[in-house]
Amino acid sequence: MPDRAVELAKNIKLLVLDVDGVLTDGGLYYDDHGLAMKRFHVLDGLGIKMAQAVGLEIGVITGLNQKPVEARINELGVSRYIAGTHDKITFFKEMCAQVGVSPSQTAFMGDDLLDFAPMKAAGLAMAVPNAVPEIIETADWVSTRQGGQGAVREAVDFILDARGLKAEATKKWVI
Repeated sequence: MPDRAVELAKNIKLLVLDVDGVLTDGGLYYDDHGLAMKRFHVLDGLGIKMAQAVGLEIGVITGLNQKPVEARINELGVSRYIAGTHDKITFFKEMCAQVGVSPSQTAFMGDDLLDFAPMKAAGLAMAVPNAVPEIIETADWVSTRQGGQGAVREAVDFILDARGLKAEATKKWVI
């Protein structure tokens, strides 16, 4: 699997991410007023910025529509963001078309059944180790870090390494 995944990663130009269970730990937190709260990991944020620095497009498609997620996505400068849909495959295909890439040039990282169709359509299916079994079986590559614990950074590092872009992506932050 790793050699195949490296070969697939060499062609990736767009990485599409799920949110709950991938960018977060999957927990749903609410305050006393019913307002949603989310916890994001800074490793993932810098990974997204590194990807953007070398032209790897980032997209996010999530089943829920919550303000904390929108705020984090905006903070990271991710312009390709679809929230509140369970029809992820339709929006995945639209996102590929908007970026001008084929699904085979796209990676999708997910953790639950809503992510199954776009993962199957993507050139590189990526998952977190705490994903449901069907998603793990579908994945070409599985992170060692859990969702919300730097798994996205690990995925970005994997793609950038495969494409030979890691040194360029990190030079802004490495002295």
